[in-house]
Formats: sequence, structure tokens, C-alpha cells
Amino acid sequence: MQPKIKIAASILAANPMRLEDEIKKAEMAGIDLIHIDVMDGHFVPNITMGPFIVEGIKRITKVPLDIHLMIEHPERYINAFAKAAGRDDFITFHIETTKNPKEVIKLIKNEGLKAGVSLNPDTQTDSIENLLDIVDMVLIMSVNPGFSGQKFISRVLPKIAKLRSMATDEMDIEVDGGITPENISQVVQNGANVIVAASAIFKTNDPSSAIQTLKQLAERIVREEFHNRIHV
Repeated sequence: MQPKIKIAASILAANPMRLEDEIKKAEMAGIDLIHIDVMDGHFVPNITMGPFIVEGIKRITKVPLDIHLMIEHPERYINAFAKAAGRDDFITFHIETTKNPKEVIKLIKNEGLKAGVSLNPDTQTDSIENLLDIVDMVLIMSVNPGFSGQKFISRVLPKIAKLRSMATDEMDIEVDGGITPENISQVVQNGANVIVAASAIFKTNDPSSAIQTLKQLAERIVREEFHNRIHV
């Protein structure tokens, strides 16, 4: 049985001039996580924010942070981001960015945070299978990382299902990229329980309603699957 459904609002698509207001609206709508994409212009072709902005976000919300490091040499920056965050928060790094992922996980956990590892769409699951017993979350990218508003890559669906079959009941499986009300059911059916949405929340006329719609659609799939299992 997969863990509780969580919706993560990716502020990559939020209005940067009204970031506090955007986060407060998401918080009031019952968002589960604030997803923060940290990009360095090297691992991905974009540059976003650093620990100083994360620290500011932490001061204005009680919602746990989901800090997604899309940066080379993540081990160099764990301490800085951990100081900006808190013990309920996640730091996730990309398997493609380090030769020693176990050391990065150890650094994150030694700071008292939850550790996640992420895979790009073309990265195979065998690259992280030896980490599943020591991470709190696996993040599967369903777009090529770097920019918001891309189209969902459906070939990642079997990867989600494979990881769910190997994961512990407690481990979160997160999917990030191109999530919409039209495809969220597929993602949840294959085993994801943490759903990142950016444009599907912040590019709508009513972000609060968008969050509720996504959560309701995802939770309905979980209820239906539970009902089907007990009636087999």
C-alpha cells in the first residue's frame, strides 16, 4: 500500500514578484509541500535560487519544504541548504550529479533532514536500487529538468510502477514535470504518492481550486484501488 497522497506546489511557475502571496494561497488551500527547484546553470540550462531564498521561504510558511537540488556537486551545498531549512523538510539530489550518492544521503540525514534521490527521464532505476533502503523519497522527473511548462513524458510510467514494487511502504515516490488534471490519475495508478505541480497550480485563474482538484483526483484513484483490492 502506497503512502498518503501529497501535492507539492512548485514555485518555479509562481509569480516571483508576488512569491509570498503565492505561497500563502497554496498554504491556505491545503498544499502538502512547497517544492523549490534549485538550478545552477550547469546540470540544467537554467539558474534559480540559493539558500538565502530558501531561508526566506522557510520564515513565511509552516508547510514542509521540498528542496530539489538540480546542481552539480550537491555534497558541497548540503550544509548551506540544511541551515536554511528545517527538520520536516526534504533535500533531494540527482543521481546523475555525484559518484558517491550514499555520502550525500549521509550528509543530508546528519543534518536532520529527509533525503531524496532523483532520476532524469532517461536514467534507469538500477542506478538507485541500492539506495532504496536508505532514502525517504525517490523523485522521478517526467520532463527534462530545467524549465516549467513542459509536456509530460509518459514513458516514465513503467519506471514509477517498478520503483513502487521495490519500495518500502513508508517510502515516498514523487513525480515532477508536466502534471495536469488529465494525467495525474495515471501517475497515481502507477504508484506515485507525491505529485509536483507547477503550471497546473500557479498558471491557473484559481490556484486554490487547482490544488483541491489535483488532490481530489489523486485520492479518488487511491480509494478506487483500495476498494478493488478488498473486493477481489
